[in-house]
Amino acid sequence: MMVPAGYTAVLDEVRGLSWPARRRARNALPGPHAATARGTAAEFVEYRPYRQGDDPRKIDWKLVARTDRVYVRLSPERAILPTLFVVDGSASMAFPQPGLRKWDVARQVAVGLAAIAREAGDPVGLVVSLTGGDRWVTPRTRRTVLDEMIRVLDLAPSGEAPLAPALGVAMRRAARVVLISDFLGDAESLLALTRRYVASGHELHAVHVVDPLELDPDPRHRLLADPEQPAYRRPMPEEALDEYRRRFAEWRAALAADWTSADASYSLVVSEAEPIRRVVRRITAHSVGSHRAL
Repeated sequence: MMVPAGYTAVLDEVRGLSWPARRRARNALPGPHAATARGTAAEFVEYRPYRQGDDPRKIDWKLVARTDRVYVRLSPERAILPTLFVVDGSASMAFPQPGLRKWDVARQVAVGLAAIAREAGDPVGLVVSLTGGDRWVTPRTRRTVLDEMIRVLDLAPSGEAPLAPALGVAMRRAARVVLISDFLGDAESLLALTRRYVASGHELHAVHVVDPLELDPDPRHRLLADPEQPAYRRPMPEEALDEYRRRFAEWRAALAADWTSADASYSLVVSEAEPIRRVVRRITAHSVGSHRAL
């Protein structure tokens, strides 16, 4: 598959970026992330007295000669971090039409982050939550996995499918989950799942996509329609705009506080407000310096 021009630019922009795990990975397979175990890598950490069953190759024979005590050398184990992207495919992500700006940002962020993770050796996959059935890409490390993700993301959001079922399945398949949504649906259910997932030692990144017209509606538009219920329209008098802006700001602040209290990474992304490389840098920066052994 030939990568569409828009994604070629995204892949060029994220080249050279890294995305360390927020927590020490528990996976036993070798990979790029710090793990909870101690292994046999070249970087020395500490000694431990030899125990029956230890690999004799780990014994530091020079130390034995000096002390007559048998110790093994421990070093940081490295592990892979299977990563799944859960992308909201409901109709509100198509706002504003015909531009589909929120959806374009959501899929560019997903592909950009997936490229970084896959380049480091992590399996990456995708689920798009859709009315009528979710669309999946199983986590893999092969180069074609990005092509598969791009192909699955080639759609127009529609319907009002809840995200929680797809998120729950993703959490059973991956050690790192990236949730990309405008959170105009079942946010409370998503938070409940996240609290349990993070408490079990995994990591979740919540990427909140907002369009500038949601932050500051065009006052020339007097009728507002719910994108998931197009038949429902209501007038928006000019004097109500300030109240809308205030309430929307309060909701965003509360949402950010909720995700942070759940010990998840939270990033607000405004459509077309900044280059994709800067967006991706902000999201991956939440991992730096935050390793914890669980």
